Amino acid sequence: MGYIELKNVTYTYPLAEEPSVRDISAVMERGKFYSILGANGSGKTTLCNILRGFIPNFYQGEMSGEVIFDGKNLQEYEMGELASKIGYVFQNPFNQITGARDTVYGEIAYGLENFGVPVPEIRDRVDQIMELTNITYLRDKNPFELSGGQQQRVAFASVLVLEPDMFVIDEPTSQLDPRETERVFDIILKMKEMGKTIVLVEHKMELVAQYSDEVLVLEEGRLIRAGEKHEILSETGLQEHGVMLPQTVLLAEKMRNSGLKIKDGIITEDEMREQLVNIGR
Repeated sequence: MGYIELKNVTYTYPLAEEPSVRDISAVMERGKFYSILGANGSGKTTLCNILRGFIPNFYQGEMSGEVIFDGKNLQEYEMGELASKIGYVFQNPFNQITGARDTVYGEIAYGLENFGVPVPEIRDRVDQIMELTNITYLRDKNPFELSGGQQQRVAFASVLVLEPDMFVIDEPTSQLDPRETERVFDIILKMKEMGKTIVLVEHKMELVAQYSDEVLVLEEGRLIRAGEKHEILSETGLQEHGVMLPQTVLLAEKMRNSGLKIKDGIITEDEMREQLVNIGR
């Protein structure tokens, strides 16, 4: 049994005529990094909301099938219980910052206060998480006066401090420049090294190729591919299904077509660099 199991999950939003996800079955293991890919409207965010328990509890609508999380049906958990087990990071950090406190420190501490964590422990955990996410220098700033990238790191910190075992992260870098994108992925890498289970929606394919363990591909609400990242991302035919591929994959394909002996399954820049060094010898 996997850490998360989806069994023939179909979901239709209220007033919608067609399901947003259709008959999805998948197994996710604890401690792995999964990326969800697909064109706009393919059901990625809907699947995220199913995995974090907001569907059907919050959004209502009609859902069939089962989601098993850590050995128990997801719908049997209380929402407050899930908040400490499954962390969610929004695409827009402005939607995640509560505004209940007027400093970054207070914002990060707010969730722990709601869970009744003792004050000395709150201080320790907030200090550790601010250091981990490289935002200690922002501790006395108002969260709404920060840049988008800084806000996103505060959003990560406010979830990380609750110490969930699983994170669902929906396009966290879509509004960030390359430098802030790198900083956010530094945090995600640290989460992976901590053994957290990560489910990420992301369009920056070089980052997906570098960090993921496995990839799931959606098209019109259906799961059309799932597996180890090299196997899935090296499939150039996925472009016909609205999926962007890493530039490295497209370059490797062009080089093979021109007669160069490029091995199969190259998806990252480091793998391509190593291959080019070997060709040059």
